[in-house]
Amino acid sequence: MTRVHDMGGRFGDGAVTPEPEDAPVFAEPWHARALALTLAAGALGQWTLDRSRFARESLAPSDYAAFSYYEKWLAGLADLLVAQGVVTREELSGGEPATSELASRRLPAERVPKVLASGGPTDRTGPDGRFAVGDRVRTRRPARNTLVGGGHTRLPGYAAGVEGQVILCHGPHVFPDSNAHGLGEAPQALYTVMFDAAALWGDPERAGDSVTCDLWDSYLEPVL
Repeated sequence: MTRVHDMGGRFGDGAVTPEPEDAPVFAEPWHARALALTLAAGALGQWTLDRSRFARESLAPSDYAAFSYYEKWLAGLADLLVAQGVVTREELSGGEPATSELASRRLPAERVPKVLASGGPTDRTGPDGRFAVGDRVRTRRPARNTLVGGGHTRLPGYAAGVEGQVILCHGPHVFPDSNAHGLGEAPQALYTVMFDAAALWGDPERAGDSVTCDLWDSYLEPVL
């Protein structure tokens, strides 16, 4: 199932205006605080990265369209904190905070640089993939989570049902469609698939342009 965030190829949203190269990392001071708060809350270990992505894309469409980038982050985080019982709605509304049993898992400021530098690798041991570099494949259609109705998926709607070519094989990685919903990491082979831009958009800016997507094994079928 596609959601409001799945905007590729959609008309009517206006031009994409890149920021200048000398733009500051954070346009507003509170943007840095939003990132820090999201990182600190994630360190509590109550959800996965895929679950946090699902929270942001599950915002009400009217809110998603109106919110800025970091407002989406904060709104998704607030929903996660309440859903996981980390805080209550009353606490978020300014009520007296209760002492949490998760306090010992807080992320001290001195550990932040190391955590940011280490990232969150998602490569795992798992089954061999069905495809090799050079194989022609077609993506599943429609683009939806086949495990959870209306659930998270990394197969974009604009690339569903389109033929492309495998150009890189990355080995098994955490499967987001499962991991976002507490069903385990369920590693699958991950590939980079290249598509002709004309096959995706119908009227590309330049003939010969291509688009690449990182896609999991179960998103793909062989082109015989």
